[in-house]
Amino acid sequence: MLGPDGKLPLPWLEAPLAQALANARSHALLVQGPAGVGQFDMALLLAQSWLCEAPAAGKLACGRCAACHLFLAHAHPDFMVLLPEALRESLGYGADDEEGGAEAKTGKASKAKPSREIKIDAVRQMLGFAQVTAARGRAKVVVVYPAEALNTVAANALLKTLEEPAGMLRFALASSAPEALLPTIRSRCQPVPLGLPPQELAQAWLAEQGVEAAEVLLAATGGRPQEALAWYADGVRAQAWLELPRRVARGESAALSDWPVPRAIAALQRLTHDLLRGSHGAPPSYFPPTALPKPRGAAGLHAWGRALQDAARHAEHPLNAGLLMESLVAQGQRAMRVAA
Repeated sequence: MLGPDGKLPLPWLEAPLAQALANARSHALLVQGPAGVGQFDMALLLAQSWLCEAPAAGKLACGRCAACHLFLAHAHPDFMVLLPEALRESLGYGADDEEGGAEAKTGKASKAKPSREIKIDAVRQMLGFAQVTAARGRAKVVVVYPAEALNTVAANALLKTLEEPAGMLRFALASSAPEALLPTIRSRCQPVPLGLPPQELAQAWLAEQGVEAAEVLLAATGGRPQEALAWYADGVRAQAWLELPRRVARGESAALSDWPVPRAIAALQRLTHDLLRGSHGAPPSYFPPTALPKPRGAAGLHAWGRALQDAARHAEHPLNAGLLMESLVAQGQRAMRVAA
């Protein structure tokens, strides 16, 4: 979000934000692109700019007016954000904000695992919000993220309002998988594409966040700076990443013992990807060529890739994380066929 200093939280959003504000022709925009490049931030910046009471040149939010202060404090009466319960706290929207707050206060949701879907109850609350006149008279704005988290019932309930929005209602949907949305929802939204940011800009931003050897983790995550920052927060360091291929080739599951299981499996999948590219003479995507051993064949790598894909489906709740990682690394060691 844009504060009083006028500095964007993600510098590479400056050009697409200005273009989206200048060219918006629809009451609903769909911010789409690869994960980890700022779709949610972009949707919030659009919402803040629409609600700002003293917008700067190019319709950009000023960051200083009363509406911007309310927005930054998550207290603007004309703004609502629809998020899965599992993402609310990590994105700064706790259980006391909007939907989900009543359940948290009464303890009804305390025993249930937070949902990764946006459910019909949240959309129903949004529908009630949409019918009330704008308190500050600028607009009413709803941000939906990630839009692909809308379950089927919730998506169909949202569709009617997208077709016939009430009054000054506007939407900013954000998604890294727009193909997973209902075609009828996509057709009612103006697309706002986001691509990978320039490497130099992304590396400089990561360095500002305190990420050491930012270029290594940026490559490891396919050029996605927010994902690189999340990996760093989970304890993934550049040196450990560079050493990973050789350690897996030696069967050292301890190389991944301190990483969250989903992160560890994703790392092994990237290693498999680069080894397969190498076996066909193509350059690697995630590791520097000097970090990769040379496998003697691709058949074992394909089998390992299928095992990793199966493991990824249950990565959030493995029965025994230690045994799982030992098994996957052992399969990788056999697949790579590299002498220790």
